[in-house]
Amino acid sequence: MRTFTTLEELDAAVGEELGTGDWLEIEQDRVGLFADATGDHQWIHVDVERANAGPFGGPIAHGYLTLSLIPYLGTSVFSLETPGAKLNYGLNKVRFPHPVKVGQRLRDHVTLLAVDDLPVGKQLTMKHVLEIDGVDKPACVAEMVVVLLP
Repeated sequence: MRTFTTLEELDAAVGEELGTGDWLEIEQDRVGLFADATGDHQWIHVDVERANAGPFGGPIAHGYLTLSLIPYLGTSVFSLETPGAKLNYGLNKVRFPHPVKVGQRLRDHVTLLAVDDLPVGKQLTMKHVLEIDGVDKPACVAEMVVVLLP
């Protein structure tokens, strides 16, 4: 795992692949809890019997569940231990090229795209590619933006 303790270390790492993290299995319980939290109980996510006969051959994770796992999955790739607060500023791009079936495993592959100066600190842009074990296409590709305050 890569640990950054200074802003200068981040500046020097622009363009680098930071690495690939640990696998996480997507379980039906997690999908059900996400459905409850968001109110999205579409049958392709929560009705296992119907989903087994559906277009994906089983229930799939919500795209936004997959996206929401980026901060967790990223913790096995890198750590920001710089001084000051870290704020989720948003996303530049998000795509979901392949659905994640319940029971499949995901991991994060991270590249540091940019570190930009702001009047209030630094803005990091990181590319996250969530890989599915045994599948050629990723589950999610997202550019995440984080602001580091002094």
